[in-house]
Amino acid sequence: MEIVNVLVAAAAAWVFGAVWYMVLSKPWMRVSGVKIDEQTGRPMGGALPFILSAVAMIVVAGFMRHIFAMTTIDTIGKGFVAGLGIGLFFITPWTMINNAYPGRPFMLTVIDGGYAVGGCAIIGAILMAF
Repeated sequence: MEIVNVLVAAAAAWVFGAVWYMVLSKPWMRVSGVKIDEQTGRPMGGALPFILSAVAMIVVAGFMRHIFAMTTIDTIGKGFVAGLGIGLFFITPWTMINNAYPGRPFMLTVIDGGYAVGGCAIIGAILMAF
């Protein structure tokens, strides 16, 4: 049953990411350096980034579930706060480092870090909801 919980949490974070990047698509495309299709105005790259992001969400949700099982994180609130912390204090700083070395704009870290914080908080809450 836990695999279903992990898959639901991962799917919810993935959907959150879809909404997050739709809302922030123009600033994200401007600061990310992604190649844009001139005719559609959309990023190029096909389905691979979507597939990889779905797999990544399953990996993140699975390991968060493992961490939570080894701790006293046992309520929706604790899961939400722990997820916030993972996104804010683990993933976002690492993203900042990866963006700083090639000289990418700090706004890219803000956008991508916001997704990490929100997505992990969603995962944490859902993992503890079932």
